[in-house]
Amino acid sequence: MKKVLLSVFLPIFSLLSAQDHQMNTLQEAEAKSALSRMQFQSNANTGNYDVKYHRLELEVNPSVAQISGHVTTYFEAKSPLDQITFDLSANMIVSQVLQRGNPLEFAQNNTDEVVIKLPQQQNIGVLDSLTITYSGNPVSSGFGSFEVNTHNGNPILWTLSEPYGAKGWWPCKQDLIDKIDSIDVYLTTPINNPNGDTYVAVSNGLEQSQVNIGSSKTTHFRHNYPIPAYLVAIAVTNYAVYADTVPNNGNPFEIINYVYPENLATIQTQTPVTVAIMNLYSSLFGEYPYADEKYGHAQFGWGGGMEHTTVSFMGSFGRNLIAHELGHQWFGNKVTCGSWKDIWLNEGFATYMSGLVIENLDGNAQFKNWKKQTIASVTSYPDGSVYLTDADTLNVNRVFNQRLSYNKAAMVLHMLRKKLGDSEFFKGLQNYLNNPAHAYGYAKSEDFITLMEASSNQNLSEFFKDWLFGQGYPSYTLEWHQPNPTQITINLTQTQSHTSVSFFEANVPVRLIGTSGKTLDLLLDHNNNQESFTKKVSFPVTEVLINPDFDIISKDNVVLSTSDQNILDTEILLYPNPTSRSFSIKKSESFTIDCIKVYNLIGQLLYSSGWTPHIDLTSFSSGLIFVELQTNLGNITKMLLKN
Repeated sequence: MKKVLLSVFLPIFSLLSAQDHQMNTLQEAEAKSALSRMQFQSNANTGNYDVKYHRLELEVNPSVAQISGHVTTYFEAKSPLDQITFDLSANMIVSQVLQRGNPLEFAQNNTDEVVIKLPQQQNIGVLDSLTITYSGNPVSSGFGSFEVNTHNGNPILWTLSEPYGAKGWWPCKQDLIDKIDSIDVYLTTPINNPNGDTYVAVSNGLEQSQVNIGSSKTTHFRHNYPIPAYLVAIAVTNYAVYADTVPNNGNPFEIINYVYPENLATIQTQTPVTVAIMNLYSSLFGEYPYADEKYGHAQFGWGGGMEHTTVSFMGSFGRNLIAHELGHQWFGNKVTCGSWKDIWLNEGFATYMSGLVIENLDGNAQFKNWKKQTIASVTSYPDGSVYLTDADTLNVNRVFNQRLSYNKAAMVLHMLRKKLGDSEFFKGLQNYLNNPAHAYGYAKSEDFITLMEASSNQNLSEFFKDWLFGQGYPSYTLEWHQPNPTQITINLTQTQSHTSVSFFEANVPVRLIGTSGKTLDLLLDHNNNQESFTKKVSFPVTEVLINPDFDIISKDNVVLSTSDQNILDTEILLYPNPTSRSFSIKKSESFTIDCIKVYNLIGQLLYSSGWTPHIDLTSFSSGLIFVELQTNLGNITKMLLKN
């Protein structure tokens, strides 16, 4: 970051569009699901083993707030074990724990734990297993992760555990960074609901079988990829089921949709776009991560969506939500953020992916509008970084802040794309997703930065220091003149909305417009304030635009031609100059001055105020100073010598 010499800030107000409203709804929904997770930290007592496998054999009835079953867990000791602890809400009652047919001693306590005494010490690296039998009313656990409700008079049961609500309905390990290698889920339900309609069960992975025994049915699902406890999910109601098929380069698989029968006709017109979105994402980021199992949607009674691995639970079926939740299968599920400070690796990516859908399916004009709206959201306040502090992670609304974790993060990704070029950007993302250290595992911001630098062979530390870890955004003042028909000279000045960044290094897009309608797009590599650029041009220039396609985060940009600047120069006078004590400002009555700022030679802000005709410099050191005047006709900077 470079030192600031000058600054420009002209406040204006931006209105958010329907697209922003949709994203706000999505953010509110995801923040709602996070309320329980942020009130629970990973249990230190579960840190001494790795979960390898779960078999969930569960019995549920959507008409009854009750669950019972057996959960078999294979685990490997990370340190010598004489007991093992699982997370389980205290209102879930464990009746038995078996290991190879032998009962084990166990205890439940008020801290939502099941502590099981092992018959002998289990050594490091040794794999073993046990089965917990339990039952209870998950709805009363207070986590909101298990719901029993109705739709159109029909019972429905669904779960949403992201990621600390799983213990409300099954014994598990809720450490964010210990993924289960594979799971089997056996759901036993009544065959029919009270209205006589057939129940359909949904869970992660590929359906293996349905077996009817008397009035009950057991549906078996298997998922063979690493998955954290918060992404394990079940749902049961009288779903209507249909599929949309993805070609997948000659290896087709079906997108299976589980929807309420009363909404079937409408939703069948909405979900086919998932195929086009899937094809787009696969071309940009590599094959859908779970193509040999399934992708699907399951309708549920909640206003948002949840990206459960292989099956997103959907409260509605708008394209933006479909795109966002599908995007999480790559960014969030295949590679999961390693801490809440890195939540942008989940939400920023999924948000930008929904923007890519607009770019590729609707065209550049709509994508430009999406970027404009997104930037308006980002710059609606002058502060805020994408990356969170430790204190931020304790605040649900900060973690799931639409402006920062979603929109600013998405635009930072777009700016990185513009900086690297499409080829290097998308190659880098594929390398990130497929890196053996992170694929189907976890990553943090530092991991992402390192991989993108290695892939592009560029040093990106300054870029991320400014845009990921820093707060705020730049505003630009561009002064230009055309000394001859083949040349244009541009002077570019920047000010920052927040003091955490002294200078935003950026490739600033500029568009030249000529009298005959000709245009020329330039990219100014802006590394120093008040930097001058001389560029070739083949036509008379009548207008210059900054950031015409909204490719960088900025606000309140001002463009001045030489004639504009000359008027300001001649109509505003600072006197006396030089001065030893104070100076006055003389101006034409046609001008209003909104703000006055004084900087020293190295860009430090010495003074700032609204309009005043006299400024005292007694306390300032001797030397050259810069006086920036923000007027109704643009900004002007004048030099003054303090004796």
